[in-house]
Amino acid sequence: MATKWSVRGKYVVITGVTSGIGLAAVKELASLGANLGIIARNQAKANEVAAQIKASTSGNITVDVFLADMSSQQSIRKVAADILAKCPRVDMLINNAGAMFETRQLTIDGIEMTWAVNHLAPFLLTTLLLDRLKESGKARIITTVSDNHMMAKKGINFDDLSAEHLYRFPKRLMGGPTYRYGETKLASILFTLELARRLEGSEVTAHCFHPGLVATNFNKNNGIMARLTMSVMKMFSISPEKGAETLIWLANTDEIPGHSGKYYTDMKLGAPSVPAQDVESAKRLWEISEKQIRATEK
Repeated sequence: MATKWSVRGKYVVITGVTSGIGLAAVKELASLGANLGIIARNQAKANEVAAQIKASTSGNITVDVFLADMSSQQSIRKVAADILAKCPRVDMLINNAGAMFETRQLTIDGIEMTWAVNHLAPFLLTTLLLDRLKESGKARIITTVSDNHMMAKKGINFDDLSAEHLYRFPKRLMGGPTYRYGETKLASILFTLELARRLEGSEVTAHCFHPGLVATNFNKNNGIMARLTMSVMKMFSISPEKGAETLIWLANTDEIPGHSGKYYTDMKLGAPSVPAQDVESAKRLWEISEKQIRATEK
């Protein structure tokens, strides 16, 4: 008889844990008996989260802290090397970190910031840890996306991956940065689709989910208008704990192994946009993403 899947005793690597959905998720995963490798940019905040988890679980689980700036390809490579050196097995990778930027910014690698953090960071981290996930037997890769991906109705603009036109006047005032965010979340869904195809025949599955409109600190670093907008939206938002429910379900349920590559919301299969189901776009995105990360190798 096959052993039923459970997150208890599994080693889970997760990004974006110091607030919002990520913080709610690691607390719940810990209560379910998962061992954690938390990736954060701010060491003090990460240590505080680790201390809270250890206190709430009486120290019965492992909580490792890893540091990385998800906008930096070199930083991601370093944290992946640290994880591989410390962790003989990785049973689950949760790509949860994300951001939106109201002004066009470039990373240290010369990549547009929203694209770098929301798409290339999980792409690179996943590919660097993929062999370890495969070695660990049954494993899962879960990526946080958004229904904002539906804004990118024409799919990803492969001719302008640096999004220069979206931040120019008047596009910027017409929601260009929000559209860009949606475009990067579309990329995350297509990444999941192609990843699942490439994982066929292995025991590793890939999944993505939309958490809903969640009351977090997201987008509050983009000026007064962004803060006012998020404050209004907060009145219609769900709690981080509620937003993390589908993530926890995907991490712990025994019901999804045969559904790799799918999009979920409200703890059930969801219906992503038509561009998010484009197999050829998913393949093209993967190839382009590989070229982008190779260009930053040193």
